[in-house]
Amino acid sequence: MPDVDLFRLLAGLVLLLMSAHLLGRVFARFRQPPVIGEIVGGLLFGPSLFGLLAPHAQGWLFPRTGPAASGLALVYQLGTLLLMFLAGAQMRAVFSRRDGRTVGLVAVVGMVVPFAFGLGLAPFLDLGRVVGPAGDRAALTLVLACAVAITSIPVISRIMLDLGILGTDFARVVLSVAVLEDIALNVVISVALGMVNDGRHDSFGAAALLGVGDGPAALAYHALAPVVLFALMAAVGVAVRRRTATAGRRAGGVAVQLSAVLAASAGCLFAGITPMYGAFLVGLVAGWGGAVRGAGEEPARAVHAFAANFFIPVYFAVVGLKLDLVHSFDPLLTVLFIAFACVVKAGSVYAGARWSGCPPVRSANLAVAMNARGGPGIVLATLAYDADIINATLFTTLVLTAVVTSLMAGGWLERAVSRGQLATDRPVAGEPVAVRAGAA
Repeated sequence: MPDVDLFRLLAGLVLLLMSAHLLGRVFARFRQPPVIGEIVGGLLFGPSLFGLLAPHAQGWLFPRTGPAASGLALVYQLGTLLLMFLAGAQMRAVFSRRDGRTVGLVAVVGMVVPFAFGLGLAPFLDLGRVVGPAGDRAALTLVLACAVAITSIPVISRIMLDLGILGTDFARVVLSVAVLEDIALNVVISVALGMVNDGRHDSFGAAALLGVGDGPAALAYHALAPVVLFALMAAVGVAVRRRTATAGRRAGGVAVQLSAVLAASAGCLFAGITPMYGAFLVGLVAGWGGAVRGAGEEPARAVHAFAANFFIPVYFAVVGLKLDLVHSFDPLLTVLFIAFACVVKAGSVYAGARWSGCPPVRSANLAVAMNARGGPGIVLATLAYDADIINATLFTTLVLTAVVTSLMAGGWLERAVSRGQLATDRPVAGEPVAVRAGAA
C-alpha cells in the first residue's frame, strides 16, 4: 500500500474511532444508547456534513475506491463479524419455565405478524425506487419483512442495564423473546443474502459444486443451508466444549474463539451463506456452552473488550459515514416506514402479551421495549446495502428506523421505571442475568 493511502487509512481510522468513542460517551451520559452516538460520530465525517462543507477534502480522506477504501472496508467487515459473534455469545440462559407462555406467545405473535405485514408491504411500495443494483425484489421483500420484525438484543439490554432492571422478570421475558426472534430472523436474512450472492459467486463454493442454479433449486438450497449449518455447528460446538471446558479458561481461548469466528465465516462464504451468520453461530454455541459450564468466560470478556473498543465503534462509525442525509434521504418514506414498523411491531407484541395474560401496563412496556431495533436493525441495513439488495435511500430509512425506535424505547422505559411500573419485577435468586451489553 502506498504511503499516501496508508496515511489516509490511518488518519480516517483515528478520526472515526475518536469521534465514535466521544459521542458514544456523550449519548451514554444522557442515558441513550451509545451506538447512536457512534453512528453520529461517523455521520460528521460523511457526505451529510464534512462532505457538504468540504467535498474535495472528504473525498480525499475517505475515498470510495483504492487501497485506503479497501483497508477501511476490511476493518468494517471484521467489525461486523465480531459484533455478530458477541451478539450470539450474549444469548445465554435467559429462559425460565414460568415465563414459557408469555415468551412463546409474544415471540410467535410479535415476530410472525410483523414479518407477514412486512411481506404484505411490498405490493404497496414502489420497489423500483428502493431496490438496489442487484435488482432482486424477492430478496428486497425479505429484508423489508425482517426490518419490520427485528428486535435489538444489545441495545435493549444496555438500556435495561443502565436503568438497573436487567435482572428483573421483565428483562428476562424481553431477552428470551428477542433471542428466539433473532435466531429465526438471522436464518431469513441469510437466505435473502444468499439469493443475491449466488449469482455473483456462481463459480465458487458449494452451490457451484452441487450444480445449484437459479429458481426453486437455489431458493431451496439457501433456505436449507443455514438450518443445516446451525444443526452441525451446534452439535460439534457442544461436543468440543464438553471436552475442552477447562482449556477455555486459558489465554489461548481468545485465539481459539477468534479462529473459530474466522473459520466459520469462511465456511459460510464457501456454502453461499453470509459470513456474519457463521460468526453469530460461533458466538451462540460459545455463549450457551459458557452458561452451562462456566467455560470460556475470560476469553469471551477479552474478545469483547478488544472488539468493543476498536472494531465495533469503527463499524458503527462507518455506518454513519455511509449515510447521506443530503442526497439519499426521503423524509416521507422514512416517516411512513417508521410509523408502519412501530405500529405493527408494538401492536403485535402488545396483543401477544395480553393474550398470555399480562396486564395492560406490562404489555405496553413489553411492546415498546421489543420495538427497539438498534444494532441488529443497523446490521440488517448495512448487509442488505453492501449486497446491493437495497439502495442508499432505503438504507438511510432503515438505519434511521433503528435509531428512532431505540431512542423511543430508552425514553419510555426510563419513565416507566421512574413511575414504579416495573417495581414488581424483582431479580430471581439463583438465575443468571442474561447479558451485560456492550457497544452494540
